[in-house]
Amino acid sequence: MNLYTKLVSGVLFPTQEYLKKHNTVAIRKQMEISQWWPEDQLKEFRLTRLRELLTHAQTHVPYYRQLFNEIGFKAEAVNSLNDLASLPFLDKSKIRADTDALKSGRAIGLAKFNTGGSSGEPLIFYIGKQRVSHDVAAKWRATRWWDVDIGDKEIVVWGSPIELGAQDDIRGLRDKLLRTTLLTAFEMSAQKLEQFLEVIRATRPKMLFGYPSALSYIANYAEENGQAMNNLGIKVAFVTSERLYDNQREKISRVFGCPVANGYGGRDAGFIAHECPDGGIHITAEDIIVEIIDPQGNTLPEGEAGEITVTHLATSDFPFIRYRTGDVGVLDDKQCKCGRGLPLLKEIQGRSTDFLVTQDGTVMHGLALIYILRDLPQIRTFKIVQESIDLTRVSVVSDNRLTQPLVDQIRNSFKERLGQNVEIVIDEVTDIAPEKSGKFRYVISKVALN
Repeated sequence: MNLYTKLVSGVLFPTQEYLKKHNTVAIRKQMEISQWWPEDQLKEFRLTRLRELLTHAQTHVPYYRQLFNEIGFKAEAVNSLNDLASLPFLDKSKIRADTDALKSGRAIGLAKFNTGGSSGEPLIFYIGKQRVSHDVAAKWRATRWWDVDIGDKEIVVWGSPIELGAQDDIRGLRDKLLRTTLLTAFEMSAQKLEQFLEVIRATRPKMLFGYPSALSYIANYAEENGQAMNNLGIKVAFVTSERLYDNQREKISRVFGCPVANGYGGRDAGFIAHECPDGGIHITAEDIIVEIIDPQGNTLPEGEAGEITVTHLATSDFPFIRYRTGDVGVLDDKQCKCGRGLPLLKEIQGRSTDFLVTQDGTVMHGLALIYILRDLPQIRTFKIVQESIDLTRVSVVSDNRLTQPLVDQIRNSFKERLGQNVEIVIDEVTDIAPEKSGKFRYVISKVALN
């Protein structure tokens, strides 16, 4: 770590957090101890924090005070993390309907947040300083796993209008002091990609951060145009907010000459999990309880895929208790070889809308169709939208116009997987825009999963 990075991580950033009345530094230091705790000690710590959260909600949060009274739930009687299963789920519709009732009567200085709304109507909710401190501390700890720190040069490739719209002079100065350079992921024209590569070469960052689709697209452009980017001293590429596909990981790693670290979380659910150098995707267990549930709401054991449901233990000001993320994942029953006691996510399979439903009712991951298109060298990028059980649209950007035999091949391959009577509409386009959030989604299904 050079002197400037030490100054930023040891003085400037902690001063910023102190002025914001965040206790981020103390939390991060504690997390760097607790990550090595044995399973029993970590479980007892989480149970204590869960009981504190539920007791606060029972006493000070109108929504949960009424709910607990209606179902006869007593926070003080909670003796196991499994007792969470007796509570109903929280989802976006309930938050929209009862936003004010979810605010703690003791909350001070709540900040209004909203999701990007890439898959529908944005969600408006509130976050207190406790939650911000814990989420920032968790991300900071995970960053340090890779021998990089706040203050090391960083390139951020991002597209959310929430962050981009907040870039005022003060934030610009902060980013300059923290040595963070922001590149907007909305436009990926050849001219923009050239500019991005110039900035990355000139900056020689220690880390990259962004959507996997955006970083892999930049990497692909560099490779196709013979621009070497693997000699810049980049230590790690952090990716988040989308499913990371194996080919994206390989492309980013090879072109930029660094490992890729997959992160999982959201503006609503918090900083849920992050990958360590040994490949384990560690849940931020001090703050986050993850349950995997089936379509009927039953809790699934480790090793089985289902919807990821999150209880965030640092959200007493606006509780997120058994919050349904809409994402699909699998818990692991193994411990990472790094030795950390934090539990693991075995897989993060994507959003429930990344899954398709065949005509006979079978649920199928979008990868089954993605592989068909990804293996065709003339196709540059694509987007698959399942409009209904009987209609799927495919938008394709290709280097050359698709021949009729190739169109027939794609259509037949899709029919083999979705059903012979499904209509497959293939449109050749010059460009595919990202979602409003700046993310890129390869597969979208408008068919509800049963």
